Order: sequence, then structure tokens, then C-alpha cells
Amino acid sequence: MPLGPVAALTRLLRPAGGGLYLVSTGREAQLALQRRVYDVDSDAAVQAAFEANLARIASARVLILGIPSDTGAGFRRGANLGPQALREAWLHARPSLPAECARDGVVDIGDVFVVPQLQDDAMLGAGQLAASQAALYPDVDAAERALWPVSPLSIAERALGLALQLNPQVKILTLGGDHSTAWPAVKALHDAGRRFCILQFDAHTDLLEHRLGVRLCFATWSFHANELIGRQRRLVQVGLRASRFPRSHWEQQMDVTQFWSVDVNAAVADNLDAAVDAIVDAVKATGLPCFVSNDIDGTDATWASATGTPETNGLHPDVVDTIIRRVGAEVGLCAGDLMEVAPLLETSAAGTTLATSVRYLDTTLQALLR
Repeated sequence: MPLGPVAALTRLLRPAGGGLYLVSTGREAQLALQRRVYDVDSDAAVQAAFEANLARIASARVLILGIPSDTGAGFRRGANLGPQALREAWLHARPSLPAECARDGVVDIGDVFVVPQLQDDAMLGAGQLAASQAALYPDVDAAERALWPVSPLSIAERALGLALQLNPQVKILTLGGDHSTAWPAVKALHDAGRRFCILQFDAHTDLLEHRLGVRLCFATWSFHANELIGRQRRLVQVGLRASRFPRSHWEQQMDVTQFWSVDVNAAVADNLDAAVDAIVDAVKATGLPCFVSNDIDGTDATWASATGTPETNGLHPDVVDTIIRRVGAEVGLCAGDLMEVAPLLETSAAGTTLATSVRYLDTTLQALLR
């Protein structure tokens, strides 16, 4: 008999912070983080709290999911450590976070368990797929196991799909991971019948149909998301500044709306509110609730250097924060994420990236709860 949604989720996911496969190095720090996330004092209690959270999905307002994969990244790697570092920084800044989440109906459903050499099941041959299924799900009936996903994007999509079966109106906050890990939430929400626009903060367009023959990666997810949501300027991109083509190319070819950082920064220098008005108006014009996908490299490297492809002349955190708050208040969010935080790549002596990230997480979560 097929497993029910909650039972399946206990096998697809791991307790928050546990998506990285660690045996020795880093294992103690991982376990310590899990105890703090779940506000318990033993590893056995972590598992019990994780399972209790899965049982609360049906009544949740917002679900948090970590996807610690950087297999879909490009130049510099390290975003696989993003979800763990984000949770640690968030808890450090807000020790009361577990209690606040319990009060507000925010349920952390844990992490996708990542086999670091895999990306998406469509890229696997039958032999590798079967071998990984046997390794990940040894206690699942063999006939059913053959239908189970093993790659991080595929697991995340399946897990979020199950969560949306349990609670069709729940909102989602995902912690990446390279930017390809935004795709599973977009796909799962769309497949569940939800319709939405996407507001993307990013230095790059991510609008390639494929990259070196790979369909889903950090540089292609926006193309496929834009196709899925039906184009019609339902994708609004902010902070762009690294592209082979000008704005006119992307807007005409892909039917998106773009606000390049040079223009945003010039407008902000004159009037922050007016600059933000234009962006919020573009989101409003879609007539749809909003999925905010926040690549940390949309923010200027002064405040966000810990990422795979940092770019100068980006957005000030005040601008990003204000836009998220305004869109949350005036449009409404159905989902949000924070992507491409690679903590070991920090170059700022002040270590500003995680502080900026926590600010964005606070703002995004509050917008989701409106």
C-alpha cells in the first residue's frame, strides 16, 4: 500500500539542518543546530519534533523548507551550506524564533536530503536512479520505491506537492541552495492550481532555455518558470546588471518586465519611494499574488559578497527590503525564498552577508504572514 503524505515526507526529508550528508566533519555542529531549531535537548527529541512538525502541515500558515544543494551552480560553489548557515544566523539574531513560529503557524518541515552529485531525476539513467532509490529508501516497498525521487530538485518538488495536498492554501518559504532550487516551489505551487506572478531579485536574468545541455540549473530556472506561469509580464526582475543582451532583448523575447540596477539606483538616489512605486506597480499590474525569489547577488556585494557570482553596482538592502514589504502589504505573497548564500565565500571583514540575509528572511516571513 502506498504511504500517506506525512509518512512519505518523513522519508523524503530530514530534520531542519540535516539535509547535508555528514558522517564526521561538521556533524556535531549540525546536531547542535537541530537541537536549537526544534528547541529540544537531545537528538532523539529532534526526530520526534521533526515528525510532529510534519503532522502540523495541515494547519500551518507558512512552511519552511531547506534545499542544501549547489549542484546547479556555476562559477563558485558553496550555496549547499546556505540553509544551515541561514538558520544558524536567524536563530542567533532571534533566539525566540522557534516560539514565534509556533505562535504564528510557521512550520519548519526540515531539509531535502541531498545526494551532492545529483541535480534532477530527468538527468539520471535507470541504473543510477535505482541504485540511489535503494540507498535512500531501503525500508520502502521495492515496487513503490521505484517511483520515488532521489535528486534534490525532484525530492523538493515531490515533498512540496505532498505538503500542498495536505494544505492547499499554505504559503512556502524555501532556503537555498543555488537558484535552481527555486524551481521546485514554483512547479509544486503551479501543479496544485495556484496562480501567481514572480518577483525576482537577481544580478542575472537566469533566462536561458538550457545551459550546456542542462535544462534546469541556476541560469535556466527563470526561463522555465516564466513559461510555466504563462509569460504576459508575470515575471518581474529587479537588480539585473550582468547579461550578454540588453533589457530590450529580454523584454521582447521573453515577455518579462525588468528593472536594471543602474536605473533603480539612479531613481533611488532621487527618490526611494518613487523608485519602489514603479516596481510595485509592475507587480500589481499582473493581478496575481506574488512569489518573491531573492537571489542574494541581486544585492550589492558590499552587503552580500558571500555568493557564487557577486556583482558590483547592485541593490542596497534598503531597496530590496522596502520592495518586499510593499509587495507583501499591497499585493500579497504566496511564497518566497532566499537563494545563493554561500557562507564560506564571504569577503567582507564585517561578514555582512548573513546579517543582510536575516533581514530579508524576517521581512519575507512577515510579508507571508500578512
